[in-house]
Amino acid sequence: MPLARTSSCCFSAAPDGGASQPNATAGNLAATTSSASDTSTSSEVPSVSSNDDAVSIITLPSLPSLLLLPIISSPSASLPTSSHLCLSSLPPSSSSLSLSLSPSHPHLLYTASDLAISIYDLSSLNLLASFPVSSRSGSAKSLALSADSHHLLSSHQDGRIRLWPAAPNPSRPRQITTLPTLSDRLRRLPIPKNYVTVRRHCKRLWIEHADAVSSLAAHHDLIYSASWDKTLKIWRASDLRCLESIPAHEDAINAIAVAGDGTIYTGSADRRIRVWGKSPGEKRHSLVATLEKHRSAVNALALSPDGSVLYSGSCDRSILVWEREESAKYMVVSGALRGHQRAVMSLVCVVDVLFSGSSDRTVRIWRRGEDGKYACLGVMEGHTTGVRSLAAVPVTAPEADEGKEFRVCSASLDGEVRVWKVGISPGKASDS
Repeated sequence: MPLARTSSCCFSAAPDGGASQPNATAGNLAATTSSASDTSTSSEVPSVSSNDDAVSIITLPSLPSLLLLPIISSPSASLPTSSHLCLSSLPPSSSSLSLSLSPSHPHLLYTASDLAISIYDLSSLNLLASFPVSSRSGSAKSLALSADSHHLLSSHQDGRIRLWPAAPNPSRPRQITTLPTLSDRLRRLPIPKNYVTVRRHCKRLWIEHADAVSSLAAHHDLIYSASWDKTLKIWRASDLRCLESIPAHEDAINAIAVAGDGTIYTGSADRRIRVWGKSPGEKRHSLVATLEKHRSAVNALALSPDGSVLYSGSCDRSILVWEREESAKYMVVSGALRGHQRAVMSLVCVVDVLFSGSSDRTVRIWRRGEDGKYACLGVMEGHTTGVRSLAAVPVTAPEADEGKEFRVCSASLDGEVRVWKVGISPGKASDS
């Protein structure tokens, strides 16, 4: 999860005295009282300069959480229980750090910092490979694996996407290429129509991002990149050419998620989530819907494995739950998960469990009960700064009746990485 750029608020680091922690079972799902969409535009809210990340995180507070209505549920509903244990950690090394894990390489942990792309053995945290990053690239913003898990993708402050080996390879311990590739740029340079105005008296090729690439995703033969330059770009993985550049938002884009059917979700500092799709026979993606409920910048997105539920985290401290409605072609908000004391910075959904990281320095574990009510099953504490990136993989089979186990990795703003063992046990029905 990349460090987000915000419009109406920014992340706030917890004070030295420590943020007070709510009860671990707090934060049930409830419906939001806000019925009108937020219609304010980016012109009404000043944007934070991309060079001011660290300062704004410390100085600006989070907005209050969304107002809620209570939800009635059966008192006899069974809820699962959880346990968690920090197995090991990497000491702080860089303030800009992103994480990635893959079921295809369950024993490997990938990290991206300002200095290097690193591959670790997940169980021992022994360093297996490290690829140096050019100092000209700026801070690392996001990290993702290609759909075939053969390559690692990293994005940076300089607006470039870099391609690396996904497996430790002593024969090629270096970067493979950069997007846009040199060949893609050269074939478009001579044609005037390939240039777009990015700011006054400044033009660039439309295949180039003009600001930090904040988030990456990969699906089938496509790579998706979202940027603070407000655009969404789509690349073909086979030849690494840029196919589309979409002016997606009115402010910086902080997060992207892609469903199994190819539907794209983008979350922005303009407080909106936009849904993009491509109809059969169409060559380009178009806007399907705009989801408006958050009161401040959207920092993180996560989809359930089947794509039926979208989770969005924001500076308003809430995680909104969006579910597909049969009468609609897109998601509608069904409620908000509350419990974090500060901005939600990162989300990851594995099997049927949601993990959320916040600038309150905690990671929360959420799961939906049989009655449709969500519960926070646990609060993972130990980081000394906000949790800006999360990655998780299942250890047990998803259909295991006796319970589930996960490996969860969390990275904080000071560069520390913690590896957690998380167990989820099935709940027991009440005797009443």
